[in-house]
Formats: sequence, structure tokens, C-alpha cells
Amino acid sequence: MLRHAVHRRRNIAGLAIMAILLMATSGHAAVVDLNTTFDEPVSSGLGGRTLLVEEITATWCPTCAEIDPELAQVADGHGSRIALLALHPTDGDDAFQPPASQHRIDRLRLSNPGLEGSTPTFVVEGGEQRKGYDAWSEVQGDILDTELARQQTSTLEFEVVKTVTGYRASIAQATLLETTGTQLTFLVMQHQKSMPSGALNPGGEHRDRVVVGLAECSVEHQTITTSIGLDANVTNGCDTDFSIEFADMNSWSVVLIHEPAPETIDIGDRVQTHGAVELAFRDRSILSEEQSISATLLLLGCGALALASIVRKKQ
Repeated sequence: MLRHAVHRRRNIAGLAIMAILLMATSGHAAVVDLNTTFDEPVSSGLGGRTLLVEEITATWCPTCAEIDPELAQVADGHGSRIALLALHPTDGDDAFQPPASQHRIDRLRLSNPGLEGSTPTFVVEGGEQRKGYDAWSEVQGDILDTELARQQTSTLEFEVVKTVTGYRASIAQATLLETTGTQLTFLVMQHQKSMPSGALNPGGEHRDRVVVGLAECSVEHQTITTSIGLDANVTNGCDTDFSIEFADMNSWSVVLIHEPAPETIDIGDRVQTHGAVELAFRDRSILSEEQSISATLLLLGCGALALASIVRKKQ
């Protein structure tokens, strides 16, 4: 019991360090505050180097409920380095069970049929599954390794504007590394999604980063192949006028991804994206200049300690 508590404290500390690392070293992601009206189009900015971190979670899971606030802090400080997605399965017990989340879980299982439903489970860019509360240090390693290995990415930008019933996200520009056997995917996440009354709930009143909608457009065939929880449209081409419309929500994120199409995925493949960019409509804490300096110093210290730990393990 004591050993488990020590592991949990270490991983909470690891999450805090990860948040500081991300805030101190990454560029600012396109995060717009909740006073933004979207009467005029708001751009995601030109990007593509954002990494996908997909978490299989559940509302009934006590560990997931405990870790959710820490992960929200990581997402707040992620800059443009990662997009942290919460996938809630259709398991008969989860309070949300959005079909879009299950669709992403099924996609992960195309290349990794051994992917288990244990929660929480993290997958960085289609890589190895990291299971449980104590896996976050491995997730951090996967993020850094993937960043170091990545050479080039597709360049992506989209815009979001208010509609009568919600929002429209549309491709602004896309320069794609690959076209054959690839797709562009819009993902919509809901922040601070309220727990329904009567649901089994070991945590707070909300869950964050819940994937509630998605649309996929085949770049090779220039057609919409999947639309779940939203409306999707393409006229001339996925990389020119692919758009989605989704319902009004108090707080949300949209992620645009260039990735392999499902028919090209083989068992055992590591299915990395070709590029991704995110626009978030949510509250965000901003570090002051003094806090940023302190965060950077702490980051350097933590990095030195981590390196020393690795060296000791190899000796």
C-alpha cells in the first residue's frame, strides 16, 4: 500500500514536471479565451509538428478521475507540442460513450490488436501502449523520442467561425508530405464535459478533453469517408475545402490531422501521423515572466536528474 502511494506521488510530480517542461520549452498553441466571439474566422496558425497523445479512459475509473486534473494542467501547458485526447469507450458503463471516441480506439487496434481496455492507457503517435497511473514517465519518454526522430511534417492550417447553431472549421491551407493512402481528419474535443446525474462517478463533476466528434476525408479519393457527431463537407478536395460543422459548446478544441488511411494500416505498424495542428477554445493559465524563468531553471534541474538516473540504470 505504501509502495503504491509512493508511486502515485512520484507520478503526480512527474505530471507537474511535464506541465512545466511543456510551458517552459514549447511555442504557444492557438488557444483563444472564452470571450472570443468567432464572428470573424479565427486561425489555428500554420503548424504540423504537434504530436498526438491518445488516452483510453472512462468516467467510472477512479484512477482516471484522479489523474484527469493533472492531465488538464499538462494540456494547458502543452504549447504546440502535443494534443492530448481522451477516448471514452462504448463499454456499457462509461457515462459518455461517444461513438467518435470508440472509432479512434478501433483505429488504434488496427495496428495494435492487443490494445487492452485497461484504464488509463496512453498511446503516443500510434506507438507502444502505456498502461496505468504509473506509466506517465514512459509517456514522457515516448514524446521526447518521437520529437527527436521526426524529420519532416505536413504543414496545416484551418479556421473556425461561428454559425447559427454552432461552429464551422475549414481547411485554410495544407501542404501534404504524402497523398496516396492518407486522410485528413478533423477531431472535436469537449472540455469540462458535465457528468450526468446518477452515473457512477468516483471523481469531480466534469471530465476534460472528451473526443465527441470526428470526420475523415480520403486525400487519395477526395471524399468524406467518416462523419461521426458532426456534419462534414468537401467539394473540390480534402486539402482545399474540407470542412466540418459541430454543435455549440462552452469550451472545445479542434485538431486537424494528416494520417495514414485505415486500409493502409497493417498489424504491428507504428501508425504515426504526418502532421497535426490544434485550436483550443478554453481557459488557460498564463505564466508570468518570473514564473517562466523559474520553470526553465526547474526544467534544467529535472533534466539533469533524469539524465543522471538513466546513466545509473545503465551502469
